[in-house]
Amino acid sequence: MPTRIDSVRVIAARLLPSRGASVRRTAAAVIALAAFAPAAFVPAASAVTATAPPVEVPGPGAAGVGDRLYPQLGNGGYDVRSYDISLDYRDKDRPLDAVTRISATATRALNRFNLDFARGEVRDLRVNGLPAAFRREGEELEISPVLPIAKDGTIRIEVHHTSDPAVDVRQGGWLPTGDGLAMANQADAAHRVFPCSDHPSDKAVFTFHVTAPRALTVVANGTRRDHAFVGDRATWTYRTAHPMATELAQVSIGDSAVVRRTGPHGLELRDVVPKKDAAALEPRLAMTPGQIAWMERRVGRFPFETYGVLSADATTGFELETQTLSLFERQVMLMREEVVAPLMVHELAHQWFGDSVSPADWSDLWLNEGHATWYEWTYAADKEGVDLTALLRAAYAADPKLRRQGGPPAAPLAPGADGKLGIFRGNVYSGGALVLYALRQRIGVAAFEKLERAWVADHRDGTASTADFIALASKVSGSDQKAFLRDWLYGTDTPPMPGHQDWTADSGDAPPAAAGQPPRSGHRSAPAGPAGSEGKSE
Repeated sequence: MPTRIDSVRVIAARLLPSRGASVRRTAAAVIALAAFAPAAFVPAASAVTATAPPVEVPGPGAAGVGDRLYPQLGNGGYDVRSYDISLDYRDKDRPLDAVTRISATATRALNRFNLDFARGEVRDLRVNGLPAAFRREGEELEISPVLPIAKDGTIRIEVHHTSDPAVDVRQGGWLPTGDGLAMANQADAAHRVFPCSDHPSDKAVFTFHVTAPRALTVVANGTRRDHAFVGDRATWTYRTAHPMATELAQVSIGDSAVVRRTGPHGLELRDVVPKKDAAALEPRLAMTPGQIAWMERRVGRFPFETYGVLSADATTGFELETQTLSLFERQVMLMREEVVAPLMVHELAHQWFGDSVSPADWSDLWLNEGHATWYEWTYAADKEGVDLTALLRAAYAADPKLRRQGGPPAAPLAPGADGKLGIFRGNVYSGGALVLYALRQRIGVAAFEKLERAWVADHRDGTASTADFIALASKVSGSDQKAFLRDWLYGTDTPPMPGHQDWTADSGDAPPAAAGQPPRSGHRSAPAGPAGSEGKSE
């Protein structure tokens, strides 16, 4: 019968031939430790009975979750529970020293698994306290722990690395601002900042510890838990109360003012703006409590512990719904109220649609953008005097071209020459909003509003798919909506609009900006504001 030390030797021997000296030393230490380990370290043969379930043979986790549009994003074999990320900021042009700690649960027995990571040097990596072998393969970090991990076992990963902000901002990740840094990680860029399982289906709670010169202000997702000073530097700690997709992570570092107020039900609101703009932006920021109340009347209680606007002194070509702290360009926040207010509602709506309820797959992006566009447009009609019927009719006329250019709303074409961010096309914005309007016309306003509330309540803090939406629409309406919605969501042609037999979907020309045509090409530019402005949202 093999002894405990023999069993550990077998495990180590499998890894030694292809591993370096550091792993051989670690394996030797483990073997030595095993000689003094308790009997439970390896079960005795007598403890194994004929009825015991077979032990799963450890194998590699997949280098991706199989997303149709981003096959390499995310990773198989485990489910992340939490991220604890420490960042040491010196200057916006200098790589940050960082430590990312990940707690995960194995969904199968593993002898190897991956993290998504690019644009940083890995200095040290440990799994469950022991140094682990790793190698870089493109944007994948392939990790081989010394000891295999059992199914349902806990995986604690600690990566000491750098995080480099000196990159092309069009590819996402760190976003240099006039006075520091912010993040713009959608759709596939969080792993350009920190190692992670970078897919919205693998949500987790986050803690950020950010050390910076004490004269600067740091704000991140969630609420502040600590603020400590050491000499001329300060460490800020933030934690989310709800799980979050990696693409929604946000850290702002800069010479910022934090403007605080209270929203509905005592909700804590904090806006982060350049100090020089605090007075000029106050009329825009003061709209947020009323906008939250407006959304709550339609879809229910705000889903998170706090909210606010981050006005960044940067030119991006997009706004972004980072969880609890939506990112806006400074120049957009300084636009006229009738332009910026609907855009603010677009990002606010995402807190329910996209953040609290995240897409199961990036092909489900229309569930995010279609809903955000729908509430952007209806707010513009309700508060800014926009003719909603005319807007929808123009969008309907433009829809065939959007389907040709980008695919049906729930089957968008993969990114092509427009880059990895090319899925953010008009077909998921105005095309998605048209699907919702068509369904509302078919089942009635009351049933539609009930569906919207049920959707965000049933899937809060989770992920959901197009199939889930179709099933819930059928349940709430009391009739099968599968054929109707499949035509709208997956058809190459635009179906007839219920209640509007006179509407024609025949335009071969570019749609008007108000109907969802991206005002700028090539970089996540989203539909313009309802008034045909230069505003845009994500």
